[in-house]
Amino acid sequence: MLTTLESYRYAEKVTRARAKNFYYTFWFLPPERRKSIFAVYTFSRRADDAVDSVGAGESDGERARAELDFLRSFLGPTPPEDPLVPALKDTLERFSIPRAPFDQLLLGMETDLVKKSYDTFDQLFDYCYRAAAVIGLISIEIFGYESPKAPELAVKLGVAMQLTNILRDVAEDRARGRIYLPREDMDRFGYGPSDLLDGAVDERFRSLMRFQVERARRFFKEAEPLFPLIQADSRYCPILLMRFYSRILERIEAQRYDVLHRRPSLSWHEKLRIACSTWLEARRARPRARGRAGTSITSKTT
Repeated sequence: MLTTLESYRYAEKVTRARAKNFYYTFWFLPPERRKSIFAVYTFSRRADDAVDSVGAGESDGERARAELDFLRSFLGPTPPEDPLVPALKDTLERFSIPRAPFDQLLLGMETDLVKKSYDTFDQLFDYCYRAAAVIGLISIEIFGYESPKAPELAVKLGVAMQLTNILRDVAEDRARGRIYLPREDMDRFGYGPSDLLDGAVDERFRSLMRFQVERARRFFKEAEPLFPLIQADSRYCPILLMRFYSRILERIEAQRYDVLHRRPSLSWHEKLRIACSTWLEARRARPRARGRAGTSITSKTT
């Protein structure tokens, strides 16, 4: 078994290798909080990888379930030997994080093994809650927050980010046989699953995607009151995440909603520009924000 320090280094290495956007965003956090976020990210990354590696064979699904059960055992009284376990255990104890949101996350990943489409947005919301919003609930315990309103707002931010992921990854999910766009919305715009499989990008599809982008933006807007509630030395990490994801929505619009033939992404120059402007804002705001939970911070996407 690795030492706790070695385990945290393992989590940082995984985060840097698998999610450079998140890795550099997390550097907005103080070191003790940052290393715990690395541990949480690595847990969620391994759960997501287990599901995304599933092919068409039944044995693939069995292997994924076995991996999810293995990750679930990390949270029990006698966890197995694994390089992530010491860091995860230390994180849960250090920040008094309950295991319930981790269990919900694993249930969300298991959903992908059995459910390939969603009839209504209410169903999709439940999936987004388990697959992403619970990570927000875990993260704010690490960030620190000043109000009982924070968890509800963190859920909205998590749902907004997951909706953005869904819109960005429509083509990739289609290749895996998954359609996350709610069937009720597809019916509303007269765009069917067969049209999606055919790669049809027409006014029906653009109207459908425009509707989804506006929905994601509403969740981001509703989540904005969260940021002043987060401790000043942590709040610019989720602010930067929101700005990155909001810019992805802008990119989807800029390419006229055609996410089937080109995956919307941000250039390194664009990411650097957003990160630098956020870092400068954080430096200016931190002295006056220290100890003032009610400080107002207006989100930007430029």
